[in-house]
Amino acid sequence: MEQGLPGSVLFCCTYNSVRSPMAEAILKYLHGTRVFVDSVGVRAQDVDGFVIAVMDEIGIDITKHRSKTFDDLEDDSFDVIISLSPEAQHKAVDMTRTMACEVEFWNTMDPTIVEGSREDRLEAYRMVRDGLMKRIRERFPLQGAPQI
Repeated sequence: MEQGLPGSVLFCCTYNSVRSPMAEAILKYLHGTRVFVDSVGVRAQDVDGFVIAVMDEIGIDITKHRSKTFDDLEDDSFDVIISLSPEAQHKAVDMTRTMACEVEFWNTMDPTIVEGSREDRLEAYRMVRDGLMKRIRERFPLQGAPQI
């Protein structure tokens, strides 16, 4: 485990509508302005309603998130890029050609593929949310971080 926090972190996934917005919001919630955090997708798609619901369950409002792609990045210099889907991993690795940064691949299930009742689908999103929360807490620890 690395000592201290990186100055900037980029989370990326396929559409910037489920996994990467969750991760961005969680890291911002835990560390506030101590770390610059952004998220993108290979393609852009509006934030998924189930994401809004499961993040609201833990007190994080994600309704203002606006989906964007790698091409939309205003700042293209990050200390750490964490990709959450195989497709995004390829784009993240491409970025290392022009910037020095760490790239980590956290292969994260896409909960949009789960079928069934509303509750079954929400449970899949909660699993992704809770898995990201655990991984982010481990990777970016902070004394006194809010407990959810």
